[in-house]
Amino acid sequence: MMVANRFPTASVSAMNEFLASEDRPARVRLGPLEIKILEQVWSRKSLTVRELLADGKIRLAYTTVMTTLDRLFKKGLLERTEEGRAFRYSACCSPAEMPRFVAVTGMRRWIESSQPSSLPLSYFVEALSAHDARLLDELRVLVEQKRLELKKRKAKQP
Repeated sequence: MMVANRFPTASVSAMNEFLASEDRPARVRLGPLEIKILEQVWSRKSLTVRELLADGKIRLAYTTVMTTLDRLFKKGLLERTEEGRAFRYSACCSPAEMPRFVAVTGMRRWIESSQPSSLPLSYFVEALSAHDARLLDELRVLVEQKRLELKKRKAKQP
């Protein structure tokens, strides 16, 4: 949604109201318990609540751990599969991949949150150029590399 359409003469208070009310891309903010549990998931590859509590490293109520794992799942950081009456959780990415995963996920949500148009991309280009115009050249190179990669993939398909 374009701000300009809703606020032709946008005041600061109107902009703040708009920003407070709109669905914006979720940021991944983790509390200390979420970090601790995510580290356990990374170290074990996959786990259930019961398995996590069994070794005694985390001494919390079953429901607290279950809720925390569910929140990590809803934030898109964990995958889960049914296993009997419980869920088995695994990480969507490794610790090293986390910054990339969070950035790509956030950008996808941001792009998907508006009507299909190049407007979000123009905001991104504007932000890049305001930060460092040389990044635009790097962006051009990355776009060209991705286009070549996609062409090669398409050529391999039957």
